[in-house]
Amino acid sequence: MPPRRGQKPVPDPDQPRRPCDAPGCDSAGEFRAPRSRSALNEYVWFCLPHVREYNSAWDYYKGMGPAEIEANLRQDTGWQRPTWRLGRLGGNSRFSAEYLADPLGILRDTPLHAQRTRPREEKREAPPELRAALDVMGLVWPVEAPALRARYKELAKQLHPDLNGADRVSEDRLKDVNRAYSLLRQRLGASRARAPAEPAEASP
Repeated sequence: MPPRRGQKPVPDPDQPRRPCDAPGCDSAGEFRAPRSRSALNEYVWFCLPHVREYNSAWDYYKGMGPAEIEANLRQDTGWQRPTWRLGRLGGNSRFSAEYLADPLGILRDTPLHAQRTRPREEKREAPPELRAALDVMGLVWPVEAPALRARYKELAKQLHPDLNGADRVSEDRLKDVNRAYSLLRQRLGASRARAPAEPAEASP
């Protein structure tokens, strides 16, 4: 059961006792204090008399000059977070994205917002009957006839029996490439036939 607010917690008798960090002290270290100004989240542990002695001698600003103390106080007023002059980001002037953290890209003029609001390019999906042929050829839709011919020549050269020692796998692969190329070539030819012809120029 956790202790009530304001009630001193009862130490666990089975827990090993932490010794006081004061030299030569054999008492239990029950009270913590920051190790140094640069390590405020690291602690040393003292008994009650020694933690009182440590706290009375503690001087956070010891060794700092007036300018360092003033700069440190100014940082503390903003919880050690970056600040800027009032009006630096106001008015009609465009602000720099480096001054604001906008992980969701909500604010205008930030790179992420521009990326989120950029219109996406229309993606044309391949017809279902051509997807297997495109996979065999290693092409994506849409594909132009010159690219199809160049890819076919490349694959035919790679899979030619004279270069693969009549390898059965290469022969079957070449058959698949031939069928895929034939299907795609017919489809591209039909598409060009359906395309409207350009008007002929009138003869003088």
